[in-house]
Amino acid sequence: MKNGIHPEYRKVVFLDTSSDFKFLSGSTRSSNETIEWEDGNTYPLIKVEISSDSHPFYTGKQKADKVGGRVDRFKKKYNM
Repeated sequence: MKNGIHPEYRKVVFLDTSSDFKFLSGSTRSSNETIEWEDGNTYPLIKVEISSDSHPFYTGKQKADKVGGRVDRFKKKYNM
């Protein structure tokens, strides 16, 4: 591999903002925010909206209830 053309691969902490789930992984992403991990070291912090802790495929349940379709809204509007 040529020197100087590849991004730096390092350990980072990913934080799922919807469930406050954190995990340590390797990545080339960089961040200005840092966090102290359980091993006492400080790592860059990457915030994500969805991870395996909050995604419906892995949890087996939806995060929010369905509001209802057109038929349900029609029936509710006209008290049917």
